[in-house]
Amino acid sequence: MKKVVIDINIFMDFLFKREGHEKVAEIFKHCIKGNVIGFSCAHEITTLNYFLSKSNKNKVKIKKTISGIMKRFKVIAINEDILNKALFSEIDDFEDAVIEISSKENNAEYILTRNTKDFKKSIIKPITPEELLAILKNNTSKENKSI
Repeated sequence: MKKVVIDINIFMDFLFKREGHEKVAEIFKHCIKGNVIGFSCAHEITTLNYFLSKSNKNKVKIKKTISGIMKRFKVIAINEDILNKALFSEIDDFEDAVIEISSKENNAEYILTRNTKDFKKSIIKPITPEELLAILKNNTSKENKSI
């Protein structure tokens, strides 16, 4: 089972139906089925709430959306240790460094992002939704051949 930390841009693609959201929906189905363990960093949840609030004034719908994300994805608490390690990451952007260190601390195999260039210095491999779907398809093919 793959462990993947999901960058905020992936959630934004899905929630705002941006280009590529169909592929993200496929990945989220894999997370719900248990084929993939999806993680989100706690600070991304608050940022998502901010963006949802700016685009939609329906607070009940926003709370339902945020609650749904928290039920379906494991939320990584951001603590002082993670923040301190992120300060010394090779990644220049602090928020991205926090995602990198959170990924490492939770033994994630990948950081799922649209902005792989932001994570090119990451100790955890950044991949796009299309790349993750290809990996999942390849794993399924191997499993079916061994049966």
